Amino acid sequence: MTLHLQLEYLLALIAGIVILIVPRLLNYIVAIYLIAVGVIGILGIRVS
Repeated sequence: MTLHLQLEYLLALIAGIVILIVPRLLNYIVAIYLIAVGVIGILGIRVS
């Protein structure tokens, strides 16, 4: 579990730096996230 949390923090840091460098990338990241959440919600997949 600790490795998972550290990986999340590392990915968040990398994503933040990339978004600062390429701000237009934020639109794609948000769009992909929203589509993924919508599909998971429609299909009723439980992630826990």
